[in-house]
Order: sequence, then C-alpha cells, then structure tokens
Amino acid sequence: MPEQDPIFDIPEGIARLRQIMRRLRDPETGCPWDLEQDFASIAPYTIEEGYEVADAIERRAWDELEGELGDLMFQTVYHTQMAEEAGLFSFDSVVRAISDKMIARHPHVFGEESRDKSAEQQTADWEAIKATERAGKEQKGALDGLTANLPALLRAYKLQKRAARVGFDWPDAEDVLAKIAEEANELTEARDSLGADEIEEEFGDLLFVMVNLGRHLGVEPEAALRRANAKFTRRFKGVEDKLAVRGKRPQDSDLTEMDALWDEVKALEKDRG
Repeated sequence: MPEQDPIFDIPEGIARLRQIMRRLRDPETGCPWDLEQDFASIAPYTIEEGYEVADAIERRAWDELEGELGDLMFQTVYHTQMAEEAGLFSFDSVVRAISDKMIARHPHVFGEESRDKSAEQQTADWEAIKATERAGKEQKGALDGLTANLPALLRAYKLQKRAARVGFDWPDAEDVLAKIAEEANELTEARDSLGADEIEEEFGDLLFVMVNLGRHLGVEPEAALRRANAKFTRRFKGVEDKLAVRGKRPQDSDLTEMDALWDEVKALEKDRG
C-alpha cells in the first residue's frame, strides 16, 4: 500500500492551506499550471472570486458562501506564496499589516477614544485617518492613491466622494438632475453631428453624472446596476419560459410579442409583491 501523503496529517486551518499552496508551487513536484502563474495572471481570478462572494451574499445563497469565501481566501494565499518566493513579503507580514491598520483605524475600540459616536461620525473619522495615511505616503492630491483598476462605475463613485470631501460638489440632487439633462442634450447633439469618439466621450460624461446622482440619493451605483442586471435576467428568463409554452424561442418571436410577454412577467412580479 502506498504511503499516505503527509499533507493529510497537517491539522486543519490556514497552515494546511499554505502548505498545499507551497506544494502546488514546488519547482520539482508542483502543478505545471500553477508554476506558470504570476501576479498578473492570477489577478483576474482574484477579482472574479470577490464578485462571486458578493453574488452569493446578494442572492442570500448561504450554502454557497462558505465555499466562495474559501476560494477568495485561497487567492490571498496564492499571491503571498508568490511574494515569498520573490522575497517581496510574506503571509505573516500581510496579516501583521492589516492587523496594525485595523487597530490604528479603530482608536475608539483599541485606544482611548470614546465609542459614543454615530456611524456617520465614525465614517468621517475613518476617512480622516485614511487621509492622514495618504499624507504619510506623500499622496498630496485629493484623488491620489485611488486604485485605477476598480470597476469604472465604482471608481467614478469614489472619485466623486473624494472630490466632495474638499468641497467640489453640487449642493443637492436638483443641480445634478439639471446637469444630467444638459449632458443628455450634448449626447444627442454628438449622435447627430459628431464622430464615434465624441459620442463615446459624451456618453461617458452622462454616465459619470448619473453616478453622482446616485451618490446624492444615497445609492451605490455598482450595487444598483447589479440589481438592475439581476432584474433584467429574471424577467427575460420569464419571457423565454412563456415563449417555450408556445413552442417558441426568442429568435422565433418578434419584439412586439416579446414586449407584451415582458409586460406580463413584470405585472406578475408586482402582483406577488
């Protein structure tokens, strides 16, 4: 009988996961695919796993969340293993850094500041601490240090929040609505008389202002669009189901029929409350 791999003898926990990662990256006995990877090639998987965690939470799929969190944790282990191989940093240094950061950003829990403050005040204090940290990194501009590779809607939201902190903001939502009307008119003019680049630019301007309206209304645009995507997916599936009862597929139908079925699906959702 072959000898059992010692990996099965390691106690459960992060130590076992880290050892599995080391084995996968072992130059002599590791997995060929894992050995070929680097930070850039793994980064898309890291982003994908984060979205899958968010998706499970949004769907309240608690039976899936455990596995999705494990997948996301594995991404951290993967990156830190590659960093250790390159002599950049270690898993322990990553844990130490985030621990130190959380302690520093919660002086009302780990220090002598009072816990008697509202969530809004705590948010303001958090941002003030982050601003001090940025100043220590010689990030002088209000927008410095904001990750460039964030999803575009989320980055627009964060850019506008940063600008608003230093007073660059419309006073209320009414001013933003007026700007939306202005940008919509400019997009129409570009469509009628300008080229593709100008149309794209004006479309981007309109999206950017829509994000600002969401911020003024207390709506996080990325979450709102995810919700809209889910609603569209659910309703279009309903249209497909109703077409299937008629022995059809969408490509066998036309817009008039599908639009009528869409209204039926929408009405059913409203009736169900």
